[in-house]
Amino acid sequence: MLVEERTAVKIPIIWIYRAGVVLLWIGVLVWLPFILLRMNGFSPSLFWFLPFHLTGVIGGSRLRARARKQMGKNAPEKNAFRTIGHVLIFLGISVWGVYFYLKLAVGTPVDVSAFLPYHLTSIFIGVAFLVIGHFVNQRKG
Repeated sequence: MLVEERTAVKIPIIWIYRAGVVLLWIGVLVWLPFILLRMNGFSPSLFWFLPFHLTGVIGGSRLRARARKQMGKNAPEKNAFRTIGHVLIFLGISVWGVYFYLKLAVGTPVDVSAFLPYHLTSIFIGVAFLVIGHFVNQRKG
């Protein structure tokens, strides 16, 4: 009896990297409808948008990191700009710990708009520092 041999479809690594970038952007842009609804006086639930945001941002960054590793590219070299960028991004994410503690554990009525500016400012400035750090590393090597 002959056994049919199947070969797995091999997806080029660069496509996986690009899919990670697309997923990351989808995770960020999922907030557009939320913002538009808030601007028009509606009060949509944060929990309808948060899972898609986290799936896109975390999943996209993990896909990119895995593809970069499979392509044989090392993690970017550390420098002061990259360190500051990572700290700012960490602080921007940590803002939500306070929000969820106040909302869920303490039961205090809190509004998303009180925390969102701190989150976005820290994330955007942190990403700017990462980009600067990238250019500093390119100039060095």
